[in-house]
Amino acid sequence: MTTAGPLRALTSGSALEVAPALLGAVLSHTTPEGTVSVRLTEVEAYLGVGEDPGSHAHRGPTPRTSPMFGPPGHLYAYFSYGMHVCINVVCSPVGTASAVLLRAGEVVAGLELARLRRGDRVPDRDLARGPARLTVSLGIALDQSGDDLAEPPLDLLLPERPLASAAGPRTGVSGVGGGAAYPWRFVLPGETTVSPYRRSPRAVD
Repeated sequence: MTTAGPLRALTSGSALEVAPALLGAVLSHTTPEGTVSVRLTEVEAYLGVGEDPGSHAHRGPTPRTSPMFGPPGHLYAYFSYGMHVCINVVCSPVGTASAVLLRAGEVVAGLELARLRRGDRVPDRDLARGPARLTVSLGIALDQSGDDLAEPPLDLLLPERPLASAAGPRTGVSGVGGGAAYPWRFVLPGETTVSPYRRSPRAVD
């Protein structure tokens, strides 16, 4: 189980430093149905006001993005395209917004419950392959935005040591934030659960 100290120490840094260090971490969520745990294989870093045109926090805080400006090591959840919940790990000191989007992972515990949530015909590889699928498999809800990742029902167990990773442009981000100048998507090479890269047609290099 996570202890708050190491998690706070890691996430107090910029999302650019935190993102690759989260690869191999295991995020668990416990509900009355049981616990599902996902080992992270793909993440993306997002910075804050005026630093990152691809970030929700680029133009300052809003009611939705307020958790991004809150304490590190907490959850930032948002609704995507009016259909899907995506989740992030909040980074940086309070008042400085940055976060790591959790894009994909491998279900390492609670496989049957993840299958129940995602459908019994979904291959195990695809249960948490993509940010919305990952959130559904874990059973995390939008109203948990702002919750502490070191307190039940959430738990984020960090890897013992950093793992080798590869970096590239972020997936589906429009404008310059989705171009080659922002290679802030980090993956564990060779992992089958990493989602396919999709460049936004509105990305600008």
